[in-house]
Amino acid sequence: MAVVLVTGGTGLVGSALKYVIETEPVGSRFGKQTEDEKWIFLSSKEGDLRDLAQTEAIFKKYKPTHVIHLAALVGGLFHNMKKKLTFLRDNCLINDNVLWASHEGQVQKVISCLSTCVFPDKVTYPIDETMVHLGPPHESNFGYAHGKRLVDVSNHAYHDQYGSNFTSAIPTNIFGPHDNYSLEDSHVIPGLVHKCLLAKKNNTPFIVSGTGKPLRQFIYSRDLAKLFIWQLREYGEIDPIILSVGEKEEVSIKQVADAIVKAVGFTGDYSFDTTKADGQYKKTASNEKLMKLLPDFKFTPFEEALDESVKWFLENYDTARTGFN
Repeated sequence: MAVVLVTGGTGLVGSALKYVIETEPVGSRFGKQTEDEKWIFLSSKEGDLRDLAQTEAIFKKYKPTHVIHLAALVGGLFHNMKKKLTFLRDNCLINDNVLWASHEGQVQKVISCLSTCVFPDKVTYPIDETMVHLGPPHESNFGYAHGKRLVDVSNHAYHDQYGSNFTSAIPTNIFGPHDNYSLEDSHVIPGLVHKCLLAKKNNTPFIVSGTGKPLRQFIYSRDLAKLFIWQLREYGEIDPIILSVGEKEEVSIKQVADAIVKAVGFTGDYSFDTTKADGQYKKTASNEKLMKLLPDFKFTPFEEALDESVKWFLENYDTARTGFN
C-alpha cells in the first residue's frame, strides 16, 4: 500500500493537494491510484523538522513510501531581506533532515518543492532547468535561495551514492486558498488581497509598494497540486522540472493589483508607492520541458483563479492566516 507523506501539509500547496486528492476520482491521473492509498498531510504541530530526532520519529510513525516535501521557512520580499541567515539555516536543516529520514526509511520517491528564486540574478530569459547553478541568486533572498539550491545538490548526491529517487519541482509564484495573508510576511497576491480588503472595510486608500512594473508568472495552487501528483507518478528524472504557466501568461504587479481591486470590489483611491523596493524585475521561466511531457494540461485562467482565491479569503477571514489570529 502506498503511503504519501506531505510535509507542510496544511499550508498553501498542501491544502491544495488535499483538495485535489479528495475531489479527483480514484484511478484518475490526478486522483488516488487505489482506494487504500493513504495520504498524510503533516502539520508543524506534529514535530519540528529542523530537529533530526523529531523528523525521524515522524517517519517511523507513518512509514511513508513516497514524500512530497513542501515544508519550508518562507516569507515575502522584505522578510527575506531582513533575515537571510535564518532563511538559510532553517531551510538547510529542514531539507537535510527530511532527505536523510527518507533515505533511512527507504522511501521510494521524494519530490521537494523549490522556487524560481534559486535561479541566478544575472541570467538570460526565459530561465530553464539547466540554469540553476550558473551564478549567484538575487541579493534580496540569497539565504532562502541557497537553502533551496542545496536540495538539488543533495538529490544528485543521494542518487549517486545510494541510487535514491529524490527529485524536485520549481514552481513559479503560487497563490490560492489557504495562503498566508499576513500583511508583514506574505507573498505578493495574498498580501495585496488582504491590504485591499482592509482598505475597502476602513474606507482608506489602497497603496501598493513599488512601481507595479515587475513581471511574474503565477500558478494557481490547485493546478500545481495536480502537477505534483503527476510528477510523483510519471516524472523519472533527478533533475528539477519547472511547474509553471507559459511565458505568455506573465503579468505585471499592476495587472495583479488591478485584478485584485476588481475581485474585492474596491472603489476607493488606489496608487503605487514608488519609494519602496520592487525586487527582481522579472524571472520569466520556460515551461517547455513540462509541456513536452504533459502537453494536454489545462491551467486555470488567472482571473478565475484569483476570484476563487478572494472568495475563499472572504469566506474564511476569521480563521485564515492573517497575522491577526
